[in-house]
Amino acid sequence: MIVTILLPLILAFIMFSLGLGLKGNDFAQVLQFPKAFFTGLTNQLILLPIVVFALITVFGFGGELAVGMMILAFSPGGVTTNVLTRMVQGNVPLSISMTAVTSLLSIITVPIMMSIVVRYFMGADAPAINITKLGIQMFLITGLPVMLGMALTKLSPSSVEKIASACSNVSMSLFVLIMFAALAKNWEMVWNNLPTLGPALVMLNLLLLGIGLLTSKLVGLNKKDGFTIAIETGIQNGTVGVAVGVLIAANVAGSVTLPPTTVPAAVYGITMYVVSLPILLWLRRSLKATST
Repeated sequence: MIVTILLPLILAFIMFSLGLGLKGNDFAQVLQFPKAFFTGLTNQLILLPIVVFALITVFGFGGELAVGMMILAFSPGGVTTNVLTRMVQGNVPLSISMTAVTSLLSIITVPIMMSIVVRYFMGADAPAINITKLGIQMFLITGLPVMLGMALTKLSPSSVEKIASACSNVSMSLFVLIMFAALAKNWEMVWNNLPTLGPALVMLNLLLLGIGLLTSKLVGLNKKDGFTIAIETGIQNGTVGVAVGVLIAANVAGSVTLPPTTVPAAVYGITMYVVSLPILLWLRRSLKATST
């Protein structure tokens, strides 16, 4: 009961912090960067699931681990992508607009795709997925908090300016708490599968960052936009991944602790920083060298 109530509340707060500072015209930013935006969207919605499915096949994952990997594939970017984009001096408005749009799209895409994925990987053991119920739950813990954050920004921008930084710091702390809680609860599964799961997730990060850079170059984006697309392609919202795993299990069992389907997202919450930060710091130096 604690997990099924507390975890959605934590995710809702994280998404609320994402909504703080967002404005309606941030969604219109896609019109200013149409080529970059649709390159990132294609990577996120099409290439990312294909890459994850390929890694599942290569590494031989099945059952709940495979489902957890695919949950991660369908998860949108998060506040982290905006922070990292700012760190590498990328196109922050593009990152914000991509994060906002993909977060709202996930309300529709995640329930539909998970109903297919769970049946495919779990077969006769697959729990029944109520697409409508999962969609409503996704809206309540992701879409609605973003909208509330945006509403507060519009009604009281001065208040938001005072609390936005603190909310962002709390969100990052809660993110770390969720990842370590999921790891601790499923430690035996993590330990038994780490020799394959760890390398698979490291390879996932490397492949996605590379795909982001490659597709950006192929469509002729500048470095600033290209680095942003690489981040949006290569960094997923692990908190959403953990929450979806819990929601799917809870809709069947009624009340659960952190299930095995949360393991890939939890491990990814660590590996994405270990892999991404050195690469992003290198990209930042590359961008500075180009601009001087």
